[in-house]
Amino acid sequence: MTGLISPLDGKGPDQLSIRELINRIVADGVTEAILAINPTIEGDATVLLTRIIKPLGCKISHIALGLPVGADLEYADDVTLARAMEGRREI
Repeated sequence: MTGLISPLDGKGPDQLSIRELINRIVADGVTEAILAINPTIEGDATVLLTRIIKPLGCKISHIALGLPVGADLEYADDVTLARAMEGRREI
Protein backbone atom coordinates (compact mmCIF):
# COMPACT_ATOMS: atom_id res chain seq x y z
CA MET A 1 0.00 0.00 0.00
CA THR A 2 1.43 3.33 -0.91
CA GLY A 3 0.41 6.77 0.18
CA LEU A 4 -1.74 7.99 3.01
CA ILE A 5 -5.36 8.99 3.42
CA SER A 6 -5.41 12.78 3.28
CA PRO A 7 -8.88 14.29 2.93
CA LEU A 8 -7.45 17.82 2.78
CA ASP A 9 -5.48 16.77 -0.30
CA GLY A 10 -8.44 14.92 -1.78
CA LYS A 11 -6.84 11.51 -1.19
CA GLY A 12 -9.21 8.89 0.18
CA PRO A 13 -9.02 5.11 0.49
CA ASP A 14 -9.94 4.67 -3.17
CA GLN A 15 -6.77 6.50 -4.23
CA LEU A 16 -4.52 4.03 -2.39
CA SER A 17 -3.38 0.72 -3.85
CA ILE A 18 -5.32 -1.39 -1.33
CA ARG A 19 -6.69 -3.85 -3.88
CA GLU A 20 -3.19 -4.58 -5.12
CA LEU A 21 -1.99 -5.15 -1.55
CA ILE A 22 -4.85 -7.56 -0.85
CA ASN A 23 -4.15 -9.43 -4.10
CA ARG A 24 -0.47 -9.80 -3.14
CA ILE A 25 -1.33 -11.04 0.36
CA VAL A 26 -3.66 -13.69 -1.04
CA ALA A 27 -1.52 -14.72 -4.03
CA ASP A 28 1.78 -14.89 -2.13
CA GLY A 29 0.37 -16.37 1.09
CA VAL A 30 1.68 -13.48 3.15
CA THR A 31 1.36 -14.23 6.88
CA GLU A 32 2.38 -10.84 8.28
CA ALA A 33 2.32 -7.28 7.03
CA ILE A 34 4.49 -4.84 8.95
CA LEU A 35 3.45 -1.21 8.66
CA ALA A 36 5.97 1.60 8.79
CA ILE A 37 3.78 4.67 8.68
CA ASN A 38 4.57 8.07 10.12
CA PRO A 39 2.70 8.81 13.37
CA THR A 40 0.55 11.59 11.94
CA ILE A 41 -3.20 12.06 11.69
CA GLU A 42 -3.04 10.86 8.08
CA GLY A 43 -0.91 7.86 9.08
CA ASP A 44 -3.24 6.90 11.91
CA ALA A 45 -6.25 7.12 9.57
CA THR A 46 -4.49 4.95 7.01
CA VAL A 47 -3.65 2.30 9.63
CA LEU A 48 -7.39 1.89 10.23
CA LEU A 49 -7.64 0.38 6.75
CA THR A 50 -5.90 -2.74 8.06
CA ARG A 51 -9.28 -3.93 9.31
CA ILE A 52 -10.01 -5.15 5.79
CA ILE A 53 -6.79 -7.21 5.73
CA LYS A 54 -7.21 -9.07 9.05
CA PRO A 55 -9.98 -11.40 7.78
CA LEU A 56 -7.47 -12.73 5.23
CA GLY A 57 -5.54 -14.41 8.06
CA CYS A 58 -2.64 -12.01 7.73
CA LYS A 59 -1.10 -10.67 10.95
CA ILE A 60 -0.83 -6.88 10.93
CA SER A 61 1.83 -5.15 13.00
CA HIS A 62 3.29 -1.67 13.19
CA ILE A 63 6.86 -0.70 13.89
CA ALA A 64 7.38 0.63 17.39
CA LEU A 65 6.61 4.24 18.13
CA GLY A 66 8.13 6.27 20.90
CA LEU A 67 11.37 7.78 22.02
CA PRO A 68 14.53 7.51 19.93
CA VAL A 69 17.70 6.20 21.54
CA GLY A 70 19.52 9.03 23.25
CA ALA A 71 16.43 11.23 23.53
CA ASP A 72 15.89 13.26 26.67
CA LEU A 73 12.59 12.50 28.43
CA GLU A 74 12.33 16.12 29.48
CA TYR A 75 11.55 17.14 25.88
CA ALA A 76 9.12 14.33 25.02
CA ASP A 77 5.47 15.19 24.45
CA ASP A 78 2.55 13.34 26.05
CA VAL A 79 1.53 11.47 22.90
CA THR A 80 5.05 10.17 22.28
CA LEU A 81 5.35 9.01 25.88
CA ALA A 82 1.95 7.30 25.74
CA ARG A 83 2.87 5.45 22.54
CA ALA A 84 6.20 4.43 24.00
CA MET A 85 4.38 2.98 27.02
CA GLU A 86 1.90 1.10 24.83
CA GLY A 87 4.73 -0.51 22.85
CA ARG A 88 6.85 -1.49 25.83
CA ARG A 89 8.34 -4.98 26.10
CA GLU A 90 9.40 -6.96 29.11
CA ILE A 91 13.19 -7.30 29.52
